[in-house]
Amino acid sequence: MIGIIKENVNSIPSLVVVDSNKKKEALPMITYFHGFTSAKEHNLDIAFLLAEKGFRVVLPDSKMHGERDTTTSIIQRTIGFWDIVMQNVKELSEIRDYYEQKKLILDGRFGVAGTSMGGITTSAALTQYPWIKTAAVLMGSPRITTFAKQLINNYKKVMDLPVTDVMIENLYVQLEHYDLSTQIEKLNQRPVLFWHGDKDQVVPFDHSYSFYEEARKLYDKQENIKFIKEINCDHKVSRHAILETIKWFEQHL
Repeated sequence: MIGIIKENVNSIPSLVVVDSNKKKEALPMITYFHGFTSAKEHNLDIAFLLAEKGFRVVLPDSKMHGERDTTTSIIQRTIGFWDIVMQNVKELSEIRDYYEQKKLILDGRFGVAGTSMGGITTSAALTQYPWIKTAAVLMGSPRITTFAKQLINNYKKVMDLPVTDVMIENLYVQLEHYDLSTQIEKLNQRPVLFWHGDKDQVVPFDHSYSFYEEARKLYDKQENIKFIKEINCDHKVSRHAILETIKWFEQHL
């Protein structure tokens, strides 16, 4: 039977989805990050299916989201978007360390995936942690500096941002450290799946597709990098995307 356990992982509110009979055993592990304005509970469907395949799946709440959202306004959260992504990346290391100390990760088999903001987090994490064995980026952007500039220009058209130009430039400098599109070599042949709907109006389809076209040229084994383009699909993860993600982790983790 698949169990859902509420757990604070180093004070990060999380759900752990795992076969109840194996919860004390070392298992291959996946951390799955939710999207902007979402929360950990919204990814229980994919976590359940992954747990059925023998994975331990950890669903953390991001900063300003879920149980960590107290009085955050949508404006505060929007302005804090990139801080949330960078905090996610930092906390991923804490999550891994927590389960490593408990000896619950089997043979270092640790994967990462996420939706939208979670997919952006996944791309950013690949620049920082060589211990990530495989990843799945669902409608995320690996071109985070470019995406940040697009978003900020769009925000400026509709609101006065309570930040200075110097603060914005400092943000771009920070993001370059996490920008996978300028550090493609850090993929280091690791298996990565990209899924994106071609009608996405929120996270540009071309960001992930053009990146994939560049990255795949560096792969010796083409089966280790895959892009799934879903026709007439907007900014919503389809069942097809979920099932393909399950298959990916079965094959590569």
